[in-house]
Amino acid sequence: MAIKLSNRERYSIAAAVACILVFAFIQWGVVPLIDGKRQLQRVLQVKTGMLDEMADLTVKYDSIRRESERITLRFSDRDKGFALFPFLDRLAGEAGIKDKIVYMKPSRIDIKNSPYKLSSVEMKLQGITLNQLMAYLYSIETSKNMVGIKRISISKEGKQNQLLTAVLQAETAEE
Repeated sequence: MAIKLSNRERYSIAAAVACILVFAFIQWGVVPLIDGKRQLQRVLQVKTGMLDEMADLTVKYDSIRRESERITLRFSDRDKGFALFPFLDRLAGEAGIKDKIVYMKPSRIDIKNSPYKLSSVEMKLQGITLNQLMAYLYSIETSKNMVGIKRISISKEGKQNQLLTAVLQAETAEE
């Protein structure tokens, strides 16, 4: 049973089919391509950001590695069997203030994930001059043994305030 259509109806049906085909082509052909391009651009942005972050981390890693190598080299220059307490005591003798030491309190703390220990000595010096203190501190800070002054407290003493009392804490890493 064939239906006879007029030319006008045939054109209308052909136009409707053409519209449906164009819509289907756009919906399932063009739109996925555009969305895919957008998604690729987003992925590219994310990957570029990751690459930039990796480059920054590489620079930081190289800097830390160089610093670690420098410190390891300085540790190898240190006297064998180095210990902070006798080192500070010897320098006090050389600076002429050994008899001015009121007390020396050593302590050691393990450093996590490291073969080293943080060694510190708190000491009190009483009745010293500013020049004696400066010479002692200079000899500590400039030694090849990588000892630093973590904190220091200085106060004047006596009637003329010419002598000082100093409480200081020196520290270093030891094996």
